[in-house]
Amino acid sequence: MFSKETYISRRKTLKELVGKGVIILFGNNESPCNYPANAYYPFRQDSSFLYYFGQKRDGLVGVIDIDNDEEWLIGDDIDIEDIVWYGSVDSVADMAAQVGVAHTAPMSFLSSLITPPRGGNQRGAIHFLPPYRHDTMIQIMDLLGIHPSQQKEAASLSLIKAIVKMRSTKTAEEIEELERAAEIGYQMHTTAMQITRPGVTEKYVGGQVDGIAHSYGAHESFATIFSQHGEIMHGNPSMAVLESGRLALCDAGAETINHYCSDHTRTFPVNGKFTQRQLDIYRIVEECHDYVLDVAKPGVKYMDVHFAVCRLMTERLKELGLMKGDVDEAVAAGAHAMFLPHGLGHMMGMDVHDMEGLGQIYVGFDEETRPNLEQFGTNCLRMGRRLQEGFVVTDEPGIYFIPALIDDWRKSGHCEEFLNFDLLETYKDFGGIRIEDDVLITQDGCRFLGEKRIPYHPKDIEEFMAQ
Repeated sequence: MFSKETYISRRKTLKELVGKGVIILFGNNESPCNYPANAYYPFRQDSSFLYYFGQKRDGLVGVIDIDNDEEWLIGDDIDIEDIVWYGSVDSVADMAAQVGVAHTAPMSFLSSLITPPRGGNQRGAIHFLPPYRHDTMIQIMDLLGIHPSQQKEAASLSLIKAIVKMRSTKTAEEIEELERAAEIGYQMHTTAMQITRPGVTEKYVGGQVDGIAHSYGAHESFATIFSQHGEIMHGNPSMAVLESGRLALCDAGAETINHYCSDHTRTFPVNGKFTQRQLDIYRIVEECHDYVLDVAKPGVKYMDVHFAVCRLMTERLKELGLMKGDVDEAVAAGAHAMFLPHGLGHMMGMDVHDMEGLGQIYVGFDEETRPNLEQFGTNCLRMGRRLQEGFVVTDEPGIYFIPALIDDWRKSGHCEEFLNFDLLETYKDFGGIRIEDDVLITQDGCRFLGEKRIPYHPKDIEEFMAQ
């Protein structure tokens, strides 16, 4: 947790941005796994609640009454039966004092805080965020009478925009946490490289990677991806045995004890040595990955960075004979999405896809920059708007050979003027390659987060895996 002054300042700024009314920020409740006492572990608090109220305990709600200039932490103190099992914990009043909140009350008092009149004052607008958990949806329905099917549309746009504005730009103390997450990510990925070899299972490597995060007091920032089938975007570890000659793709990150994330991807040969065909594709992804450092800076749209990378990738794939025709026309037609069916990156911070639950249209886009939801591949671009100093975005180009997609496009003739389908047939057993790092936008450019760089240049990977 940061200092009390940090949370006081954040709530003050939020009140100024929203202007009037009552803000309700719902913390998360425990999530039973298969019966009430066996909950999913570790408990994860809602990120926006954490950002403004800092406390990690379940069963809390933060209320900011802008009109009456009051702040409340709502929740029930645990009873003696819970103390027997879990030990003593801070009272709700103690937790409120730790983050500079003056008022506390049990959960039964919540409805009276938002129902007019209280103390003779009529209430202004009620601001809440779009819920993503069903228990929160029930709370909102009980409090406000809004059916879950209508809550996303009823959520406060002014609150969403205010939170996106604040959380998008990372402060110095947040950047320090992101650097810590990157350091743990380094340990996770280098462990994967050290233990990957023919004969072990994907599950074994994935489990060791997760264990590294836990051993540093953190946990995974998302479900670890580790697979020989790199062409599957979210290929979670299976019991498949790693085979010599194949590539392994590891996409993993850590979430620090203060809930800031890292997100890295590395692709490396199972036996520690690239084949020439693997190197031909790998070097294109490597060049695209590094190119972002040259073009990403304040004032530049990340959508433009994405398409600059797509054009570079198309040029290099033409040199290998996998693509053909005019580069700009090919990218405009979306032919590159045969190989890169996702966007270049996304915002990152307290969530690995930062604030995605608030609506990607508000996080990665704005009134100036709108998403293209019609074109395959481009419709998966999560971040397009102009970069600002303090933004943290991922840089994750990839090239994938997806057999079903090759078959589908060849059958329909889609982009056939830009693709060499005969040569593509010979790559159906290739898999996929992705290289990903986390980029901080600085005053005049950008830099990768993390003091140590996880090996990604081919020579460095081979030397590291040979140790």
